[in-house]
Amino acid sequence: MDSVDSKIRNRIRRCGKGCVVTPRDFLDLGSRKAVDVALHRLVNEGSLRRLSRGLYDNPRVDPDLGTLSPTIDSVVNALKGRDKIRLQPSGGYAANLLGLSEQVPTKIVFLTDGPKRQVRLGKQLIILKQTTPRTMATAGRVSGLVIQALRQLGQRRVDASVVKRLRDQLSTQDKKQLLRDLRYAPAWIADKMRLIAQ
Repeated sequence: MDSVDSKIRNRIRRCGKGCVVTPRDFLDLGSRKAVDVALHRLVNEGSLRRLSRGLYDNPRVDPDLGTLSPTIDSVVNALKGRDKIRLQPSGGYAANLLGLSEQVPTKIVFLTDGPKRQVRLGKQLIILKQTTPRTMATAGRVSGLVIQALRQLGQRRVDASVVKRLRDQLSTQDKKQLLRDLRYAPAWIADKMRLIAQ
């Protein structure tokens, strides 16, 4: 058991501060029971923090702010790796990632083809919401992010300035991807994607 503990501790140390892990990340080091016991010990000694069931982080500490929450990306990557699911940023978070909104929402929604779930990170709540295969067809691609951001803004608020901002921001490859994924967007969003890709 001690060797499993020390191996997990070393791997977490190499991963660095802010790293988010799941028990699945350590199953090559021992049985599931041994890994769970080792993680429990590391939480009790303060080397690891339990974020939610089956989700842990190596907490970052700021001298002024104290213990910091892990980044949304690190939590999302851990969940994707653990559950073998796809995630697509949605709503206000998608708009924020594209620079179309300054606000970082307190409820961050990801669409998924996996189980629904919620993870609280301080004042923020990450919500995994099940959706259709059609919606998940563009998951992980810039077109999926654009579709979700424009849907959040709504047809009346997606004007020429929004189109121009995205046109200036996206690369030539991104624009080609938008055109390839037009069939997955609602008609009004597909029209805006064509304008963005020009």
